[in-house]
Amino acid sequence: MASIRDLKGVGSAACNLLEKLHLFSTDDLLFHLPRDYEDRSTIVAMNQLSVGRSYLLEGEVQSIDFPSGKRKSMAILLQDDFGKVTLRFYHIYKALIDQFNLGQRIRLFGEVRIGARGLEVYHPEILPLHVLNKHSRLTAIYPSTEGLTQKKLRDYIQQAFDQHSDDLTELLPKEFSTTYSLKNALSYIHHPPLDANMQQLMQGQHPAQQRLILEELISHQLSLLTRRAYLQHTASACCKPSTHFSHALLSTLPFSLTRAQQRVSEEILHDLQQNKPMLRLVQGDVGAGKTLVAAIAACHALESGWQVALMAPTEILAEQHYLNFKRWLEPLDIQVSWLSGKQKGKARHLAETAIQHGIANMVIGTHALFQNSVIFKQLGLVIIDEQHRFGVDQRLALRDKGANSTTPHQLIMTATPIPRTLAMSAYGDLDTSIIDELPPGRTPIQTVTVPLDRREDVLQRIAKNCAEGKQAYWVCTLVEQSESLDAQAAEATYLDIQTRFPQLHVGLVHGKMKATEKQAVMQAFKRNELQLLIATTVIEVGVDVPNASLMIIENAERLGLSQLHQLRGRVGRGAQASFCVLMYKSPLSQHGQERLSILKQSNDGFIIAEKDLQIRGPGELLGTKQTGDLGFKVANLERDQYLLHQAQHIAQQLIQQNPQTVDALLQRWLPHAPRYAYV
Repeated sequence: MASIRDLKGVGSAACNLLEKLHLFSTDDLLFHLPRDYEDRSTIVAMNQLSVGRSYLLEGEVQSIDFPSGKRKSMAILLQDDFGKVTLRFYHIYKALIDQFNLGQRIRLFGEVRIGARGLEVYHPEILPLHVLNKHSRLTAIYPSTEGLTQKKLRDYIQQAFDQHSDDLTELLPKEFSTTYSLKNALSYIHHPPLDANMQQLMQGQHPAQQRLILEELISHQLSLLTRRAYLQHTASACCKPSTHFSHALLSTLPFSLTRAQQRVSEEILHDLQQNKPMLRLVQGDVGAGKTLVAAIAACHALESGWQVALMAPTEILAEQHYLNFKRWLEPLDIQVSWLSGKQKGKARHLAETAIQHGIANMVIGTHALFQNSVIFKQLGLVIIDEQHRFGVDQRLALRDKGANSTTPHQLIMTATPIPRTLAMSAYGDLDTSIIDELPPGRTPIQTVTVPLDRREDVLQRIAKNCAEGKQAYWVCTLVEQSESLDAQAAEATYLDIQTRFPQLHVGLVHGKMKATEKQAVMQAFKRNELQLLIATTVIEVGVDVPNASLMIIENAERLGLSQLHQLRGRVGRGAQASFCVLMYKSPLSQHGQERLSILKQSNDGFIIAEKDLQIRGPGELLGTKQTGDLGFKVANLERDQYLLHQAQHIAQQLIQQNPQTVDALLQRWLPHAPRYAYV
């Protein structure tokens, strides 16, 4: 492996462009795989062209129009025996102009578009006529960046292949690399022959691609397994089953645990009694009772003399947890403390002092719990809510918060149901528990779709519902992903409804407000002092308001299925019938209709998450921070999920039998991911 700077033609400018694509070494170039292929072997007649496709064309120059006046481009009319096409150039220089003369025959390659003169090709690649057009291979098209042409990128990749492909080491056991060696697989993918099965290549199903896909999936599994081994390398806070706190807590509740809650609680207790750290993900649909399961887990640790920390991604959600745990645990003489980034001065000092001296038994807060100034006396259990909103490796920072060289147990909760495929890839270092049963008494939410031009009908329905003592949410979203613009839309809706329905008590919450302002409004809504809450998607995870039975989501077609399902879960928390109205802008595309109909047909978050994964991919479903190291080069989670179990098995085998290959595989496929000692 050598630096890209060692290649011919790679100066500082080219180096900067390559580094934008995360290409730093010749190995990076070898594994920078094509996104498409072009056939440059056959000259196509000009009456056979389709817009959006790239072709090899040859014809005679009929006219040359140079830039003049307001015209900023050069246009060349090219004709063959069957038709005409215009070549258009916006970046004009002498060497370009000198290439063209009236009556001259030229050959070119480029993408056909619709322009001012009909079919046009912008800045085509001009090719020499004397070169035979019968090439032996298809031409690869690579992911690139502005300023880096395909021609240059192909040249750099070819140089890397010529100079360094022999240096590639076979790292997989022989039985998995018999059809194609690594070098042959890369050679085929970069330079497939003309008779290659294009359908196979475009669908990632060619054996040469499968060879690389399996190796990449194995490498990702190795990264997860080594991370898990690293976390479990030290001793943990060994907890005994709670005989007092958990029973006292459950006796105060007006309901019993569901079978799913009991099962997951037992799985957690089993982990807490071990001498290695628990690493468990608890998935549960909206309203499945994850928080209560976390509270029971906290009881085991607290009764064994350990501190417990619960971290949530937003102050609103953290405060809800704080109020719940305070209500549940303070009657048991457990001090519940609060820590957030907003705390300053004396309040912050008092909170940190209480934590450091062990006076604070249960500590609840935001990401502030990660900060170096926060020192725990006896931290035994960390509960992280909505893990996908934090970075993948942030929870590793809590490893150092344990006392006496112990690693705290970690319980991760999420209300975003994660398809098994994605869980194996993003959370493969965690054991998984699923609360797949809703508490009795929860009524299914009825979901309807309504075009935006019926907004007035919806407003009248809300006013009627609120007059009957019910509460409702109105969520505003815009086309642009902008917190500021969403806030403006929410404020405009708030003022409009206040003016038109002065009898309603209306509140407003959006991401640009101060945390204290948001909390005050949310608490007022929870106390039923407000009938209608206008909000942005900031309420996706928020306060539990059992009396809220109506959810309106404007421009619902703009949001992902899982996010819509999360928002819908804000209602339906009581016994009364609840409704979710998805308002969309007409006309709705067939794709949009299919998406919204999924929500109408199902209240099952896991089914919805599977569909969301198919539609939007893992990055959107989990969030960019969580998928930071899921940047697959050739694998595709949805397409290649059938290989995951095999990849996991081989990864475990390599750690046990060929540990010397582990770091080499990680260096090849995940060169920038953190490294962990696993022995």
